[in-house]
Amino acid sequence: MKTVLVVANETLGGKHLLDRIRELKAEEPDLRVVVCVPRSRPRHGNVIYDDAVFQAAQIRIDLARQVLRAEGIEAIGEVGDPDPYTAAVDAVAEHNPDEVIVSTFPATTSGWLRRDLVDRIRDATDIPVEHVVSDIDSEGLPFRVTVVVANRTAASRELLPALKRHVGASEELPHLFIVVIPQEGGEGVHGQQAAARLAQLVDRMRAEDLLAAGMIGPPDPFVATMNAVQFFRVDDIVISTLPETRSRWLRQDIIDRVRKEVTVPVEHIVSEPSSASAAVA
Repeated sequence: MKTVLVVANETLGGKHLLDRIRELKAEEPDLRVVVCVPRSRPRHGNVIYDDAVFQAAQIRIDLARQVLRAEGIEAIGEVGDPDPYTAAVDAVAEHNPDEVIVSTFPATTSGWLRRDLVDRIRDATDIPVEHVVSDIDSEGLPFRVTVVVANRTAASRELLPALKRHVGASEELPHLFIVVIPQEGGEGVHGQQAAARLAQLVDRMRAEDLLAAGMIGPPDPFVATMNAVQFFRVDDIVISTLPETRSRWLRQDIIDRVRKEVTVPVEHIVSEPSSASAAVA
């Protein structure tokens, strides 16, 4: 069995990378792929929430494994060190691959290439290191991605039907929903509440045959939303809130603030408190 280590982050779903893995699969039917995704430092917010950063990387790994399994390729994955060089060297030591594939953006936009990542990995290992360039902006991804941001309205009756309407019958690509639940109030009990709401919403979506993954976000809903936009290539955003008279998020003007910062559509779903309570019951 041949083992290939793939080191990638935002380009993990790139067409050129997937095509190269397919070529290796054709050459070696028993191909095994190890996916290593270094954790990304978020650009928004003054505090870094390690759990949120880890979960964002884990979502990438889970999706990559799902795509590769559909191709008949055995795949495992791990979240790596924030430094991509350290992450790659650690993964080589752990998994003893036969070769390494490093996937990056083109040289004009790749921070990894500006740090000579590929050559540094070659110097540190005695196995072949291949560089694959993926231009996600022109290639696209194997999913259409909607980010869903909610907290106290995550169990509302209004939200799930609105999300189902986002899946067009004529879509050629699978529609992926990435649910972000800001842990309002910080960690501890508030974090547990956010985790419970996340698990419940993702379970309800999957029961409706929606492809969904989820993560806990920072307490500030604007920061949580913008970090998700940084971590993933997003086609649109859905933000669910209580009515204006009850919503702290709306008092923070989150809808307009997000719309000013992104270039994708932002939909606002309003849920009545009684609706959310009834759904939970």
